[in-house]
Amino acid sequence: MIKPFLIVALAGAAMLAATHATSAGAERAVIIPAPARDVVPAAQPRVAVFAGGCFWGMEAVFERVKGVTGVTAGYAGGTAESATYDQVSTESTGHAEAVRITYDPRVVSYGTLLRVYFSIATDPTSLNQQGPDSGPSYRTAIFPQNAAQRGVAAAYIAQLNAAKVFKRPIVTKLETGRFFAAEEYHQRFYDRNPNHPYIVNWDKPKVAAFRAAFPQLAK
Repeated sequence: MIKPFLIVALAGAAMLAATHATSAGAERAVIIPAPARDVVPAAQPRVAVFAGGCFWGMEAVFERVKGVTGVTAGYAGGTAESATYDQVSTESTGHAEAVRITYDPRVVSYGTLLRVYFSIATDPTSLNQQGPDSGPSYRTAIFPQNAAQRGVAAAYIAQLNAAKVFKRPIVTKLETGRFFAAEEYHQRFYDRNPNHPYIVNWDKPKVAAFRAAFPQLAK
């Protein structure tokens, strides 16, 4: 997958370096409080589904969280028939690029995953725009898997808005819809393509910001 801006970025090393400096400087975790309410721990693995921009970076961040046992890049919010990158890129399917996170709730809670999500994995105040990518498929959205997750996510959004930790209101929506895995070439893209210009410019700074802000959570 080559994002539209890369057509220009690949034209020369000087332009790439300039873009890197800009993006790296922009990727800093927002310091936010832990959620006051959380899902009760369970013994069995649980699943969380988040959307918030290009799934390459979302996947890379959550793969590095202790207690996360697997992350799948994919699409959520639309139909099975339209869950392909070519169709989602038309911005007319209702899908958002998303990640499905499998985690051990005895090690990391749903609320902690939300804290990482709001702090660094996405900009929750940006409507249909994340980094260089724009359109509804890059929206910030949470797809709760049960009533407990929905309650915790809604309460946390209210808590963060009340605390005014962001300069603008949170626009992240709680949505319903199935998750569909993306094409194989999108899976673990960060790890398999460490020198890809998009990864270097936008996702490596994001992972570095996660490690700096949450060293106790990093694998």
